[in-house]
Amino acid sequence: METARNTEEETGPAQEGRPAGPDGDGTAARGWRRWVMDVRPLRHRPFRRLWASTSITTIGSQLTAVAVPKQIYDLTGSSAWVGYASFAGLLPLVVFALWGGAVADRVDRRTLMLVTGVGIAVISVLFWAQSAAGIHSVALLMVLLAAQQGLFGINFPARSASIARLVPAEELPAAGALQSTVAQTGMVLGPLLAGALIPLIGLSTLYLIDAVALCFTLWAVWRLPALPPLDTGDEADERKARGRRRAGGREVADGFRYIVAQRVLLLSFLADIVAMVFGMPRALFPQLASGTYAPWGEGFALGLLFAAIPIGAVAGGLLSGTFSRARHHGLMVSAAVVVWGLAITGFGLSGGLWWAAAFLAVAGVADMVSMVFRGAILQSAATDDMRGRMQGIFTVVVAGGPRLADLLHGTAGSLFGPRVAVTAGGLLVVVIMLALTAAVPSFRRYTA
Repeated sequence: METARNTEEETGPAQEGRPAGPDGDGTAARGWRRWVMDVRPLRHRPFRRLWASTSITTIGSQLTAVAVPKQIYDLTGSSAWVGYASFAGLLPLVVFALWGGAVADRVDRRTLMLVTGVGIAVISVLFWAQSAAGIHSVALLMVLLAAQQGLFGINFPARSASIARLVPAEELPAAGALQSTVAQTGMVLGPLLAGALIPLIGLSTLYLIDAVALCFTLWAVWRLPALPPLDTGDEADERKARGRRRAGGREVADGFRYIVAQRVLLLSFLADIVAMVFGMPRALFPQLASGTYAPWGEGFALGLLFAAIPIGAVAGGLLSGTFSRARHHGLMVSAAVVVWGLAITGFGLSGGLWWAAAFLAVAGVADMVSMVFRGAILQSAATDDMRGRMQGIFTVVVAGGPRLADLLHGTAGSLFGPRVAVTAGGLLVVVIMLALTAAVPSFRRYTA
């Protein structure tokens, strides 16, 4: 582990004496550099290591995300069991993300990432071992999946909360765009790669590839500087009063109370909930592919509908230089969610597959912008001793919102038809987001 010999680039950026220009060299970005991905955060070696590890393991994790439901379906021949397995993974993810966020505010985040990363890697090896050995046990798969998701729920808040310690505040949107872009790229390439590799190397080898990728992540995290809690005066006094650091139910509840008290943070969470719950129509894609867009081929239509939003998000990330330097973060979130709602409305009204895909791609761009600035608000508006808990709650919102949307849109689509359900959901997103922004002026005025 590197210690005192580290330069500013190694230990994380100082907040004073930074170069005045947005590119860190005293000058503003010019020409094409203002349009393409903003890579300023990659100048900082700790963040660069964290980002590189994310780039590799995102694809690896998608291989496992494809392999588990494929193996369960092969064993059972039932999509219902695939759904049960998904739910088995959701519960520990929610519980441990909330608790893990509290832990991340109480211990060295680098150490927490290392411990949980080792656990996730071990589980990937166990996934490989059970598949290679031909153990036909759905129960074992569900137990391993639940354990993996629980460890991820602890790991992710620590990883996300560390970013604000690795880059200066003005580069947080750019850092968020870099992280989100690799995540979305993995969601596009990972499943495609898994589908191509299974016939060639077998399903069990996908788990092994994921385990090897996780080893690179562990090396990168090991090379990070220590990330112990930064005690504020209140935090230090509280710790002395208690005599030790705790991460229990009281600390988790403190995180929720903190969000309610910080209206800017509350609105950033509500913006995501509104966009996802009312405006994520993926549960209706199969019905639309087999009905409205059947003339283009059901399989082709289904694949294009599912790929369109991630493709748009990746495109938005690659052009993040167009928006990552904006300082009015609250206004950017509001605008992005409204554009998301309008794009989903357009998708619902589209009778042609290519128009539908185009509107979904626009929604993906808007989602990328929203993710970038919601993440920046989360990193900058929350104090360091609360960032872990904020990221834990963020994980729950991100995991739970689309699942609630599946239930809502699936029910509405059955009652009113898929196109009516999608269009109404998109319009609701626009109306509710505009109302929330008008009701809380501090949010739209929030500036980094």
